[in-house]
Amino acid sequence: MKKEIRVLGIDDSPFDKFKDRYATVIGIFFRGGNYADGVVSTKIRVDGMNSTSKLADMINRSRFKSQLRCMFLDGINMAGFNVIDIHKLYSLTKIPVVVVVRRKPDLDNIKRILKRLGMQRKIKLLDKAGAPKKAGRVYIQFAGISFDEAKKIIKTTATRSYLPEPLRIAHLIGAGLVKGESKGNA
Repeated sequence: MKKEIRVLGIDDSPFDKFKDRYATVIGIFFRGGNYADGVVSTKIRVDGMNSTSKLADMINRSRFKSQLRCMFLDGINMAGFNVIDIHKLYSLTKIPVVVVVRRKPDLDNIKRILKRLGMQRKIKLLDKAGAPKKAGRVYIQFAGISFDEAKKIIKTTATRSYLPEPLRIAHLIGAGLVKGESKGNA
């Protein structure tokens, strides 16, 4: 695998769940884990159902798409409970999708909360994505790519922490834009 494989890290920015209707999503294009090439952004509805289509539009509009080999998502949901259909995102973009999280999510608890909030449709998206699998020190879900290939790309791009560098930087930029300064705890 090339060290400078083109990847995209996507994370949502902080938002006030009681006040904000939309959250900004930041995408950072990287060559491997060392060089940032570009930034894209979009807005998604807090607790909405538009994350998959908005992310697909953001990626498909980008001039970097033709070189892109994989995208990383910081979690399967953004802007609260705006759950991403990773298989549909792959289908719409033809770019492999890898969800990366540090800790294994408590899916049973998340499903209970969604049910209580009347968001049963989102439970189907969680089930469709499959259970997170341990990949080194992180947990992943994936679409359009094998588990082993996803692990290789994570290893290539995780240059400063356990997370792929594009995810870490997307988190820092998103926090800095919204709060004026990032905390540095990506």
